[in-house]
Order: sequence, then structure tokens, then C-alpha cells
Amino acid sequence: MNLIKAKDYEDMSRKAANLIMAQVTLKPDSVLGLATGSTPMGTYQQLIGYYRQGDLDFSGVRTVNLDEYRGLSRTDSQSYYYFMQEHLFSQINLAPGASFIPDGTNDDAAAVCADYEETIRALGGVDLQLLGLGNNGHIGFNEPAEVFEKETHCVDLAQSTIEANSRFFASVDEVPTQAYTMGIRTIMKAKKILVIVNGAGKADILKQAFYGPITPKVPASILQLHPDVTVIADEAACGKL
Repeated sequence: MNLIKAKDYEDMSRKAANLIMAQVTLKPDSVLGLATGSTPMGTYQQLIGYYRQGDLDFSGVRTVNLDEYRGLSRTDSQSYYYFMQEHLFSQINLAPGASFIPDGTNDDAAAVCADYEETIRALGGVDLQLLGLGNNGHIGFNEPAEVFEKETHCVDLAQSTIEANSRFFASVDEVPTQAYTMGIRTIMKAKKILVIVNGAGKADILKQAFYGPITPKVPASILQLHPDVTVIADEAACGKL
């Protein structure tokens, strides 16, 4: 694991965007695994800036997203499809049809998950996977459990995750209770993994995930076994290392 300490959120976002830009520059047809939520928004803004300056070309890139809420339409402002269109895809030159996100509108969980795994395989796998770190150690929506979930699956969201995500909804009651997510094995197959972490609230879980025992009760701890993981964390998140 390579740990890069950043001064603050802006510095973390810039450093993460620089690594993604290097990936795309060196391999213009890269398959990028992307994440949603508040943590990667600064990274996406940096990437948009590089594109507008003419320093970054996404025309050959394909993307696959980690997860999607089950039951939200793509026009719902809280769906991850909508998030990605709003915060990245509509502002860069990604080719039509080059982005893939699990179909949250399809209730056939087995079909959604099998199709998504096949999509990733058909693309040749993920070159660089961007991850955030949940307060309970989840990556994607892989929640603490007794075993590591392997491939894309439908998950019941932990109450702590529902409460953490309720800030994006009018009330906690509106937060979906299920989601489709890449599994641990799917994530671990990525050639490179980039984890971004910010804020004092993540200090405990950052230490547990990368300096504690490997356990499905802290899903991110499995990343200790990946051969090419970079963690970029700001000073506040690194406070207990």
C-alpha cells in the first residue's frame, strides 16, 4: 500500500485527479471504476478542469460505477446515474454508451448482477478503481458482514449507511434500503485501486482498515491484500495513524 498524505480536501482531490489523469494519459482506452458521494466530487471537478484546459481526453475511456440504489429511476436526482451525469459525464467528452452503472430500476436482482459482471468482463476488467471509505469500513456498498461478498450483488444497507446518506435526501425515510454493488472480488480484480479519505470522522476507520486485521467486519481491510493500492488521505483523516 502506498499512503499519500494530503493537506486538506482540495489537496486530496487534486492528488487523486492527477493519478487518474496519469492513468488516462498513459492508457487512453482505460476502463475507470468510479464512485459516488461527497468524497469524489472534488476529484471530478479537478478532472473536468483538466479536460477544459485541453490536458485530458476522455474520448477513449470507458467507465463502470461501483453501485446504484435499487428502486430509483435514472431521472431521480438521488440516483447514482443522475449523480454521475451531473457531476462528471455531462461535462467531459466521454463517448456515448461508454459509461456503465447497475440498473437500479430492474427488480430482477440476479439478472442485474449477472449482466453487470459480464459487462465488466467484456470491457477487459477495470484498470483503475476509485473508492471512498465508509464510516463503517464499507467500500462500494459492501457492508460489514460475516464473509466477504464476491461479485456484484444486491445488498441490504446498514442502518449507519442509511443515516449517513440521509443528508442527501429530504428525510432518512426516503433513503433506499437496498442497492446493487460490485462485490469484493470484483473490486479486487481491478489492476490498480485508489482510495480517497478525508475528515477527522474517518480517522478511526482509516486506521482499522489499513493497519488492523483483515476481516469482513471491516470490508475495506481486504484491500491490504491487493498488490497496487494507493490511499490519499488528508491530515484530519490521518490523525490517528
